[in-house]
Amino acid sequence: MSAWANTLLQGFMLGGLYALFAAGLSQVFGIMRLVHLAHGDFIVLAAFVILTLMQAFGIGPFLATLLAAPLLFGLGYGLQRLLLNRTLDRGILPPLLVTFGLSIIIQNGLLEIFSADSQRLRAGAIETDSIPLGGGIAVGTTQLLTLTSAIGVILILNHLIHRTEIGRGFRATSDDPEVAQLMGIDNRIIFSLVTAIAMVVITVAALHLGMRANFDPTIGPARLLYALEAVIIGGLGSLWARWRAASLLAWLRRSAPNSIRNGRS
Repeated sequence: MSAWANTLLQGFMLGGLYALFAAGLSQVFGIMRLVHLAHGDFIVLAAFVILTLMQAFGIGPFLATLLAAPLLFGLGYGLQRLLLNRTLDRGILPPLLVTFGLSIIIQNGLLEIFSADSQRLRAGAIETDSIPLGGGIAVGTTQLLTLTSAIGVILILNHLIHRTEIGRGFRATSDDPEVAQLMGIDNRIIFSLVTAIAMVVITVAALHLGMRANFDPTIGPARLLYALEAVIIGGLGSLWARWRAASLLAWLRRSAPNSIRNGRS
């Protein structure tokens, strides 16, 4: 019985990480209808940015993430404003091709700079700390941090979208971009802000990915699949629905045989 309870608990905790993967992708797709094929690679890129800042300044991963977030925000804003906005009115194929190209560029650039060696964001004692819950069940500190971060990100995004002026602009542009443009909303700025905010969420996801597991330049497409699965199953209308979908996916992966989880059957 405790094994089942532990599997369910660990799946729920892992679902927090998958929810972080999905949150940024869902915002981009929900508002711009842009299928961002480079989303997973940007998660890996953010992890390497955090790692580089840690090594350059001799700081921990949390402080490095605070420094990396503005950099990724600016990267997302500039990328959308200068490149991706030019593809949005040309059908579904140009954005797919451009983001696929970005995926290839990021992977090969990271391989050239960092090689194919696996890396890890070292966080000290909290990597191995755990909190016993009784009955042979324990929760790792990093898992709780991931869960807390995911809840915080979802609450902040909900507040931003439903309770702020910029959120009303997001919703208006998503519902009818042409009418929003006629009402004085600059869609290009809205789209750029959406991508910039998504990149901040990506940075948080990269922090927890790097603390929980090794990462290398080639794992981006797998992170994209996890995010897509959570978005598709959970839908675009509710961030909490994506959480439930992410938890379900995580539980299925933890309870499935190794051969299925690794894609060998």
